[in-house]
Amino acid sequence: MMSSAKFSTLLFWQKAHKFTLLVHNLTGSFPSCERYGLSSQFRRAAISIAANIAEGYTRTGRKDKLRFFNIALSSLEECRYYLILASDLGYVVDNSMSGLLDEVGKLLNAYCSTIKSRA
Repeated sequence: MMSSAKFSTLLFWQKAHKFTLLVHNLTGSFPSCERYGLSSQFRRAAISIAANIAEGYTRTGRKDKLRFFNIALSSLEECRYYLILASDLGYVVDNSMSGLLDEVGKLLNAYCSTIKSRA
């Protein structure tokens, strides 16, 4: 079913990892009062996207694999909200990171659709 040997070769994982790095850099510029609030939550959610893709990729059962990918998609939407919140609070001027989230979401959804259709 899977053509690549490692999760790190998946384009949507690579883009999710890139997003995680961008979030880490972005939240480093947030006010110190956000260290244990928005910064921490945003980083955790961003890490969860790539981490759940990695964990789901190794699962052999279709249902189990899709469960982890669904968690990754949920974390992706959580990050989408944090981008909106950070923008509304004035911490983010450029919202280009949402385009990267869109790419990850589309690719991951397509991958899940392929898994579902091979059942």
